[in-house]
Amino acid sequence: MSLATSKTYPSYLRLYESGDLHERVERALAVLVRCTLCPRRCGVNRAEGELGFCRSGATARVASWNRHPWEEPPISGTRGSGTIFFSGCTGACVFCQNYPISQLGVGQAADASRLASMMLELQRRGCHNINLVTGTHFVPQILAALEVAVPRGFRLPLVYNTSGYEAVETLQLLDGIVDVYLPDAKYADEEVARRLSGFRRYVHYNRLALLEMFRQVGPDLQLDSNGLAVRGMIVRHLVLPDGLSGSREVARWLAANLSPRVHVSIMGQYFPAHRAVGDPVLGRKITPEEYEAAIEAFVEAGLETGWQQEQDD
Repeated sequence: MSLATSKTYPSYLRLYESGDLHERVERALAVLVRCTLCPRRCGVNRAEGELGFCRSGATARVASWNRHPWEEPPISGTRGSGTIFFSGCTGACVFCQNYPISQLGVGQAADASRLASMMLELQRRGCHNINLVTGTHFVPQILAALEVAVPRGFRLPLVYNTSGYEAVETLQLLDGIVDVYLPDAKYADEEVARRLSGFRRYVHYNRLALLEMFRQVGPDLQLDSNGLAVRGMIVRHLVLPDGLSGSREVARWLAANLSPRVHVSIMGQYFPAHRAVGDPVLGRKITPEEYEAAIEAFVEAGLETGWQQEQDD
């Protein structure tokens, strides 16, 4: 039986069967010789061991992989999302809650075969999808692993879980491969993004990335008969103390430039971690009033589809 007649049909199966996936793998791996995978465009030869901002080489590094029940409902479902947390990051958030993974490089090397085995094992455990967390700097290695996993029976949708600091050219390598995009829209102010997360021109590149994701998967989150996401995008926005995340401006841009129908997840779980501990502004949780103001900003912009979190008193 050809892949095209399989009951479940993630779009990457078409690319595998046509040979286009192999071509994508070769194109992506070639980028490692002069790395431009993220907007930093470090230009280092990762294939020969040179390291850029993300401190990542030619082989992927994985910090953890497991079933995760705490994503948005269409992602986690009843059996959990199969999350693979990659080590390293293209940013350096002062408040990062996973800084040992993102900034200290905690994790283990995983070649294409090993990464494919993780994906297949999470599929065997009953996970609804594979959730690639902070995988921007390992897109070539992810594609290579997918090419190994498909002939071994891998069929789950792919979720691309990202800070939203993306190069359009890298996202184009994922066109027809990623089923659900799960990007952040962290900031509306370039200087705040640089100061708090070390991102250069985050707002500029984030908006270009969101537009490209939107072009690929459209405004509507498509669900299967069990209410699980099979195609689309969910934009996440973490509310920061003192209005630093620019919630009102972010909401207006999303509504005007993507669609009022785009799904948003307004996150209120901020707490001071890493270098934010003791900071006069970032060294506290957000208040209920700050979170409510962010929700109101998204509603006023016409974005009423998505999720918000319950706040503790």
